[in-house]
Amino acid sequence: MIEKIREYLGQEADDLLEHVSQTIPASDLYAPSATAVDDVFAASNRNNRVLGNLQRLLGTGRLAGTGYVSILPVDQGIEHSAGASFAKNPAYFNPENIVKLALEGGCNGVASTLGVLALTSRKYAHKIPFIVKINHNELLTYPNKFDQVMFASVQQAYDMGAAGIGATIYFGSDESTRQLQEVSEAFARAHELGMFTILWCYLRNPQFKQGKTDYHLAADLTGQANHLGVTIEADIIKQKLPETNGGFKALNMEGSSYGKTDERIYTELTSPHPIDLTRYQVANCYMGRIGLINSGGASGENDFAEAVRTAVINKRAGGMGLISGRKAFQRPMQEGAALLHAIQDVYLCKEVTLA
Repeated sequence: MIEKIREYLGQEADDLLEHVSQTIPASDLYAPSATAVDDVFAASNRNNRVLGNLQRLLGTGRLAGTGYVSILPVDQGIEHSAGASFAKNPAYFNPENIVKLALEGGCNGVASTLGVLALTSRKYAHKIPFIVKINHNELLTYPNKFDQVMFASVQQAYDMGAAGIGATIYFGSDESTRQLQEVSEAFARAHELGMFTILWCYLRNPQFKQGKTDYHLAADLTGQANHLGVTIEADIIKQKLPETNGGFKALNMEGSSYGKTDERIYTELTSPHPIDLTRYQVANCYMGRIGLINSGGASGENDFAEAVRTAVINKRAGGMGLISGRKAFQRPMQEGAALLHAIQDVYLCKEVTLA
C-alpha cells in the first residue's frame, strides 16, 4: 500500500512522507482514534443521541474503527449548477446514484441536499449515515451573488432519519454575521434532536485576493475561520487545504487595519511546508478535539495523485479525513469508487503517520 502511495506522490514522496514537524508537536494534538467519541465528546454537552450518530459515522465504511472519515459530498448541483457539475457524467442527475457511489466507495457517510437525500431516505438512510446540507449558494440570480441561505430545516433532516447536518459560512463576507447566527441556531437545534454537525468554514471576500496571491487559502485566515466554526459547536470542520500564509499581514498593508495577528504564527506555529500549514488549521480546531476534514478539490487530469496528496497532508498534519466529491462523481461509478478507495488507503496505511 505504501509503495502505491509513493507512486502517486512522485517526486514529493520523501518530502511529504518523511517530514518531521518542528512547529506544533504531534504530542499536543488529539489525534483521530477509534475511541474519539469517548475521549472527546462523552465529556461534552452533546447528548447520547449525538454520541450515537457520531459513533455510527465512525463505524461505517472501509475506515470503520480507525477514527478517520471519508465522506462523499454532492451539493454541487446547487453550488456550481447541475449542468456544470453533472455534464461529465449525467448519471448523477439521478440522486440514487449519488448514494450508490457512497456505498460502493466505502464511505463513512454521504452529504447532499434536502432533495437528494429525502428522495432516497426510506431506501438508504439506515444503510449509510445521511448528512443533510441545509444551506447553499445558488447561481441563478443575475448577476451572480455569493450568499449562503437556508434551503432546508433541521426538522426536515431529522424527519428523514439523517445522522447529521452540514452548513456553510462564508467568513469574511458581508453576509457572514447573519449566516453565523443562522447556522449557530441550526446547530443547537440539531444537537437537541441528536444529530451531529459539520461546518464548511469557507472564506469569501474579493479583498482576500491580493495581486497573484489568493489568501482565501492562507493558513492564518482559514485557521481563524476554523476557530470560529468550533465556537458554534461544529462537531467536524471542513476546510480547504492551505496553500499560503500571511493573510492577516497582507490585508494590513498600506496603513489598513484588519483583524489581529502575532508574528509567532508565522515564525513558530507554522512553516511553509504544507503539512505544517495544515497543522495550524488542526490546532485551531481545539488541537484536533474537533476533527478537520479537507476538501478534495475540483476534478482535473491528475485526480488520483492530487487526492492521495491531499489525504497524506491531512493525515500527517493530524486531520480526520477527506470530503471528496467532484473528483469521484465526475467519472464512471467504478472509477469514482476506486478514487475514494485510494483516499481511504492513505488512512488505512500504518506507514503514513503523524508528522
